[in-house]
Amino acid sequence: MVENRVVITGIGVISPLGFNKETAWKALKEGVSGISTIENTDTSDLKVKIAGEIRNIEADVDLDKKELRKLDRFSLFALAAAKEAYADSDFANAAIDPYRFGVYVGSGIGGIQSLIDNVELLKERGSRRVSPLLVPMLMPNAATANISLAFQAKGPTMSITSACATSNNSIGEAYRAIKYGFIDAAFAGGTEAAINEVAIAGFSNAKALSQNNEQPTQASRPFHKDRDGFVIAEGSTVLILESLASAEKRGAAIYAEVTGYGVASDAYHIVATDPEGKGAAKAMEFALEDAGITAEDIDVISAHATSTPVGDASEEKAIRQVFTDSDPLVTANKSMTGHMLGAAGAFEAFALAKMLQEDVVTPTINLDEAHIESNLHIPFIAEKRSLTYGLSNSFGFGGHNAVLILKKYKADKE
Repeated sequence: MVENRVVITGIGVISPLGFNKETAWKALKEGVSGISTIENTDTSDLKVKIAGEIRNIEADVDLDKKELRKLDRFSLFALAAAKEAYADSDFANAAIDPYRFGVYVGSGIGGIQSLIDNVELLKERGSRRVSPLLVPMLMPNAATANISLAFQAKGPTMSITSACATSNNSIGEAYRAIKYGFIDAAFAGGTEAAINEVAIAGFSNAKALSQNNEQPTQASRPFHKDRDGFVIAEGSTVLILESLASAEKRGAAIYAEVTGYGVASDAYHIVATDPEGKGAAKAMEFALEDAGITAEDIDVISAHATSTPVGDASEEKAIRQVFTDSDPLVTANKSMTGHMLGAAGAFEAFALAKMLQEDVVTPTINLDEAHIESNLHIPFIAEKRSLTYGLSNSFGFGGHNAVLILKKYKADKE
């Protein structure tokens, strides 16, 4: 079977660090935090009062106001990110078979806000007031369906749900579909909008969230000895993946190449990660094997690193199991963004692609030599470095482990 090379030709970002890729990338390099006190949700009865929120997006995105009313926030974010990615890739001027153009955009939770709003309507005003649009607003595949409709992408449209590994699984499955010739291009990524009383209470009562309400910008601190949980965030990142042959044919600009994808499961606990990191390590090994490289070839690791006491320690063990003879740089972007759940991996894939393109490793903020609880090589400020390969980890509740490998793109003639 002929295997196609797969490249990234478009990027769209809606995040706590900005509503486009340029703004978000600048903030990442400068070590800016997107965490603040919650404004869009009543937190008076909640222990947690901080998040990485998306505010006033309706005024900033180019979407029809009538259509906005038919979308849950998670679909709104995805559609806005997809629009940016599509424009960035210049696909509007491309002649692509719509049945070979896929959509792989997942969500860990889906349209939870629409469900909450309609449950309240049901209780207060009766069943007749429940919206007839409730199901197409809350269903987890709503984001994928809306992107397919907006851009007439008629190939495979799949909404993968694997908790916080969702984005990496979505990008990985799109990569495989293109690599093995089933499609030529795809929207791929993730989206999430779960900053509400119910979700926050659930995560908080499970003791997963940081309660450092007095210092929002310092609350997300992966690998810090005093870390106390993740900071919930929302957003969406959508990439355009396509075969190298397709990209070259139309003269597309290329950010990076996707060369490896590995998945494995812990089968350990419905929420807790395997403390020994065995499933995570195996997913990294599978990704390296798929890319046809060794651990020594990896220059930078984008860690899952959510700032939970057990999760960060487990990931470090997994990294050490795989990288026994090398010491790549490690970055934890959630120190700035918080944890976008099902959208996190796609944002981190965007960040990794830009790192490779510009030969710079983004910093991990809220960390210093006096407080670090890790032996990994973690830069505290942006660091210039010659980079070729990067590896990105995403792990999720349920024991899901998904790993991507990206490579700096160089045209054959270079």
